[in-house]
Amino acid sequence: MAVAPSQPRARAISDRDAIAAYLRTDRLYAAYALGDLDGPGRGRATWGIAYEDGGRPIALVEHHEGFLQRPLFLMGDPDGCRSILEDVIRPRDAFFQAAAEHEAAMRGLYELEAPTHMLRMVVDRDSFVPFVGPATRLGASDVEDLNRLYQLGFRTGFPSSVVDDGIYYGVRVRGRLVSAAGTHVINPREGIGVVGNVMTHVDYRGHDFAKMVTSAVTAELLERLPDVALNVHADNQPAIAAYVRLGYRDYCHLVERLGRRRSGGWGIMRPLREAIRLTWPRDSR
Repeated sequence: MAVAPSQPRARAISDRDAIAAYLRTDRLYAAYALGDLDGPGRGRATWGIAYEDGGRPIALVEHHEGFLQRPLFLMGDPDGCRSILEDVIRPRDAFFQAAAEHEAAMRGLYELEAPTHMLRMVVDRDSFVPFVGPATRLGASDVEDLNRLYQLGFRTGFPSSVVDDGIYYGVRVRGRLVSAAGTHVINPREGIGVVGNVMTHVDYRGHDFAKMVTSAVTAELLERLPDVALNVHADNQPAIAAYVRLGYRDYCHLVERLGRRRSGGWGIMRPLREAIRLTWPRDSR
């Protein structure tokens, strides 16, 4: 008589080294999570892990607590992710970041909105091709100009600590900041950083400014770390071509999507997360 396969066992986990060990099994896919592991927001992150019968970890889920939450990240076996979402990490509504294979795990518990398809690109010291230009390092005194460039709508804007703790470069034309790029996460302990917040004002596009600032941020990261990653919309061919020019290569595809737990309503978080999704300065050329 056939024996039905057992369900993965899921539990909460807080052991930093155990979490890192699993994330390292695909460190480039887990770049954001590895950055969060030792970053300033680590106290707001909760983690769940799933094991097969023999005790081998097969899946991990990361969730950030807070009023404005970061993406809920899924990694590993889809059935294991489903077990974690069923028993350990159970937000009423969420902004998922996962691989396409995780759709069944999400859909089994959440009503899902249309996906946004993202491309994870990566670069290292061997493949990096610098693009030199008049990009300068930004500091705390530049944060107002940075927020004016990003035009973050209802957000109050970045605090100066974001610039102080990260790496930001910009290009100015007649004193006006018209292009900038920075970092989402940096983790020297894990040797990985993530570039983001690439934005050029619409009136100044077509001059390679975004390439200059992205190159400057990437170059400084690679002086400290062996691997750098970024996300770009999969249909943004001009941005992808610019990153390829800098030596970035495709690594994997990701799906970002809003989900509502089937047992609950959207509440206030859906419009807030949707506003973040629409206004966050990501791969804008």
